[in-house]
Amino acid sequence: MPEGLASYAVNESSSRGRSFPQKAHPYRSDFERDRDRIIHCSAFRRLEGKTQVFMPGLNDHYRTRLTHSIEVSQIGRTIARALSLNEYLAEAICLAHDLGHSAFGHAGEAVLNKLTEGLGGFEHNAQALRVVDLLEHPYPDFAGLNLIFETRLGLAKHSGPYDRPRDDAFTERNCSLEGQAADIADRIAYNCHDLEDALRAGLIETKQLKDIQLFDQAQKHIDAQHIVDNSVRRTRTVKAIIDELVSEVIRTSRENIKRANIKTVEAVYEWEGKLIGLSELGAANLEHLEKFLYSNVYRHSYLQEIGRQVEGWLGRLFEHFTDRPELMPAYFQGLINEHGLERTVCDYIAGMTDRYCLKIIEEI
Repeated sequence: MPEGLASYAVNESSSRGRSFPQKAHPYRSDFERDRDRIIHCSAFRRLEGKTQVFMPGLNDHYRTRLTHSIEVSQIGRTIARALSLNEYLAEAICLAHDLGHSAFGHAGEAVLNKLTEGLGGFEHNAQALRVVDLLEHPYPDFAGLNLIFETRLGLAKHSGPYDRPRDDAFTERNCSLEGQAADIADRIAYNCHDLEDALRAGLIETKQLKDIQLFDQAQKHIDAQHIVDNSVRRTRTVKAIIDELVSEVIRTSRENIKRANIKTVEAVYEWEGKLIGLSELGAANLEHLEKFLYSNVYRHSYLQEIGRQVEGWLGRLFEHFTDRPELMPAYFQGLINEHGLERTVCDYIAGMTDRYCLKIIEEI
């Protein structure tokens, strides 16, 4: 365990442990073991082949769900360490937060949600918990990764502008501060890195961003007009935005914790609202960037056209495997009686990479 943790950080003594008791490791904490279980699971490896904004394979420089998750973990650890939180726990939540994402990004999620509307729908945060609790199965005696309570709570309550947690299994109002650090780290990472990738792809131009304060301030900070190389200028600008946002989160969160007089993990769980986050001005500036990206990148005609194709692709896969469930792996076939055919087919398709989906479609 990291030394010098704050009283409100999750530690070995305050942890509620695992659903299935396991012998302690001689030189790794439960939080490190969770991180490693996530890194070593097949769902994590498959994130390499899942869309962040651009489909994998279009350009080796664009983010995938895997590289995004790694970038989120670095930001999350920085915030956690600066606030004397448990950075191993924050890292584990960050690395696992997108395990439930389907192929083809949010377009794929929307299609699966529509296909399972009568079953409660599909939402990637709820699916992430389903992945670590059921769909991964590296142990002989039980399903799932058997993650500790605090990691699972962080996944269940992961929230943001595009995330609506479904955490009926948990009675806590809030997750740990480490989980909240993962939330804001995710938000900072995807906004900044989606901006960088969209500029690289030519979907947007620098001149469109002149009214975005975060971008304008960052350009001035790095003296962008004297950087000749477009790639360097773009990268340094985004790094400056990240640095400003992370610094703002650390300053504001310290003040929030002090003002709320938070002393224990239990007090965090009962607190209404986020303690880790941006100031009112910082939040407004980030929201301005988010709205710009939504209108000019995520709703871009190029990505919208891919989204329309995704509906047909995943619809065909769903029909194919509901008609012929025997073509799914044996583990998934074994889930049908308890979880139902359509939910199991959804689980199977959601775990696929973009390229594997397209491979199966070509075969059928």
